[in-house]
Amino acid sequence: MSHYRSNLRDIAFNLFEVFGRDEVLGRGPFAQMDGPTAREVLAEVERLATGPFADGFVEGDRVGAQLVGEGEVVLDAGTRRALDAYFGGEWHRLNLPEHLGGFGASPSLQWACSELLLGANPAAVLYSGGPFFATILDGLVTAEQRERMVAPMVERRWGATMVLTEPDAGSDVGAGRTSAVLADDGTWHLTGTKRFITSGDFDWPENIVHLVLARPQGAGPGTKGLSLFIVPKFWVHEDGSLGERNGAVVTGIEDKMGLKASSTCTLTLGEQVAARGLLVGEVHDGIRQMFKVIEYARMLVGTKAIATLSTGYLNALDYAKQRVQGAELARAADKTAPRVAIIRHPDVRRMLMTQKAHVEGLRALTLYTATVQDDIVVGEADGRDMTDAQRRNDLLLPLVKGYGSEKSYELLALSLQVFGGSGYCRDYPLEQYLRDAKIDTLYEGTTGIQALDLFFRKIARDSGAALAALLGEILAFAKGDAGNGALAQERALLATGLEDVQGMLGTLVGFLGHDSGRGVELVGLQTTSLLESLAELVVGWLLLRQAEVALAALFRLGNSGAPAPPGAAAGDRDAAFYEGKVAAARFFVRTVLPELTARRAVLERTDLAVMELADAAL
Repeated sequence: MSHYRSNLRDIAFNLFEVFGRDEVLGRGPFAQMDGPTAREVLAEVERLATGPFADGFVEGDRVGAQLVGEGEVVLDAGTRRALDAYFGGEWHRLNLPEHLGGFGASPSLQWACSELLLGANPAAVLYSGGPFFATILDGLVTAEQRERMVAPMVERRWGATMVLTEPDAGSDVGAGRTSAVLADDGTWHLTGTKRFITSGDFDWPENIVHLVLARPQGAGPGTKGLSLFIVPKFWVHEDGSLGERNGAVVTGIEDKMGLKASSTCTLTLGEQVAARGLLVGEVHDGIRQMFKVIEYARMLVGTKAIATLSTGYLNALDYAKQRVQGAELARAADKTAPRVAIIRHPDVRRMLMTQKAHVEGLRALTLYTATVQDDIVVGEADGRDMTDAQRRNDLLLPLVKGYGSEKSYELLALSLQVFGGSGYCRDYPLEQYLRDAKIDTLYEGTTGIQALDLFFRKIARDSGAALAALLGEILAFAKGDAGNGALAQERALLATGLEDVQGMLGTLVGFLGHDSGRGVELVGLQTTSLLESLAELVVGWLLLRQAEVALAALFRLGNSGAPAPPGAAAGDRDAAFYEGKVAAARFFVRTVLPELTARRAVLERTDLAVMELADAAL
């Protein structure tokens, strides 16, 4: 049986009942993909996820990617079968625009499908990204580069990587020392060593395109001196034919905690053979160009984390329903009491509801962010200025990636806990989920970096206007009558949470003018707390929006939402689903949002004691 448990019902609920994607699909830039077609696509991708993708998940972990010969990485058979099925079904076209042969899918549908595949086999998804990288390059390259590189990346299904990190320059990208020298033939020769390169080599595609940040000879220091280069594994001649092996060679792969099917590589450039590259767009604007890839990667990582938590929770739920252990707590002293499934035990139910509320809220956060991306695509197609929507998307990305990855890893431990000792064993997928998920808090910017980015860039760059607009919508909802009175207590708690977040922001801004002149350190001690609090406020808001929709649906059904027994009619199953949505929202708002008040109090008392403590005392 497949390890992967999907939640297509909740995905569809978000897309179509809460966020109204039927109003967007089948029109404008998404004319090819109407609502009914989108639902069929989701069903087919779910089959792909639960079939070939999930089938290779364990094998990829046990066998892993292997470095053989001169820089060649060999994949396990299960991952190869997943890629065969993905590209054989032309599913890479789901993430492409029409002019590159795509299906015309909206970002919200793309990310919904990505959740399904990432939950089933994240390594296979990471290997499949070449055609999507082509969509990013498509808007940056020259016409000659587009014909030479972008077109075959799609049609010949090449792999692709983003190459930033160096052994001595991790998150500090501007400290990178990889150099680029212009050759007589107009190409650039790169020299240096890059580390932690995802999919740096693998033996499925005929070619791999590396997008490499390097410093041209004579360029200045820092990120502004970096340029972006296309460095293929095999040189691509001007007529599109493949030439000799290029000098970008994998010289090592990491022995990792998890995600072992994904090759995480050391890439050496120009050591024995020249590593030839093309300057992207023939302009020196590397960090801005690469950030288009980085933003996609951060959304991908957050979605991966949330997808893993979802299948972890659903596996735990299935186990709790089947595992019989002990009597109900109220009859624990009665030796004749019947044994019950552990789902009847209060602490197990607490763990399950904690997971349910968070994962459904995180899914809402991801898909809400994706709907903002829908709006940007539609608006730009209409010629409208979408600056406000773009800034909202930018504001939400640190929440998706930073909070999504941290909370998912934390709660996967609860998923395993439900299994007891069995969860610690390889008989169940939870231990692999945990190992595979830890990386999500680390790569594409650690959580601390996401928090700094949120405060110093995403909030500060427009003097807080994007954040103020978002908080204004939350305030309007909190003051409204969502739920026709049934959610009055929850709306009041949301309003209190909003006040707490606003208070935290005010305190952090005030720190910047601290008399010590070290206010930025005070801020740095609490930016992660701000990220967590803002994310929980937004998640609470989105869950209550879901509850409002669910309550209206229950009213239409004329059903109180009593639990549906096995084999119940569809209407009863729907009632149980909607009742679960209301319960999850109430649980989150009542148990999570009150923590913001305590967090605010801690933040307001921040001082420099930790910073002034001698290193030796830590």
